[in-house]
Amino acid sequence: MELDSYDIALLAALQKDGSMTNAALAEIVNLSPSQCSRRRGALEQAGVIEGYSARLSAAKLGYGLRAVIRVNLSSHGQGKESDFARFVTAQPLIRSAFSVSGDADYVLDVRARDLDAFADFVHRHLLPHPQVSQVRSEIVLKTLKDERGVSLG
Repeated sequence: MELDSYDIALLAALQKDGSMTNAALAEIVNLSPSQCSRRRGALEQAGVIEGYSARLSAAKLGYGLRAVIRVNLSSHGQGKESDFARFVTAQPLIRSAFSVSGDADYVLDVRARDLDAFADFVHRHLLPHPQVSQVRSEIVLKTLKDERGVSLG
């Protein structure tokens, strides 16, 4: 899909506030509300806009600990990696997971209520998994930047 300057302006506005009405978008993008609606629908249909959600404060909801965990698997193969992927998907404390290059096979972004809950997750769920051979974790002390979305500049 070829994006023009109106599409990019519309995406930038929605990325900041996905709850914007077409009338509010029209004022920002300088199009009519009906044109914004058509363009938004086309961007949704093309999969450029994957969905809408609210950004929640993990800390205010009681999830005060964030950790990055690097995981190495004991062996590799299609069935074994898909088994680990199913495990990751089923773990609510794992908020993001990435297969990566480098010295780890996977990097996990984990949110827990506190250090005890995090330790419980690592010792009762992650380490006992039969595919996991090594776990290295770092507790996030301070978040310097946590942008969502993509740069449209």
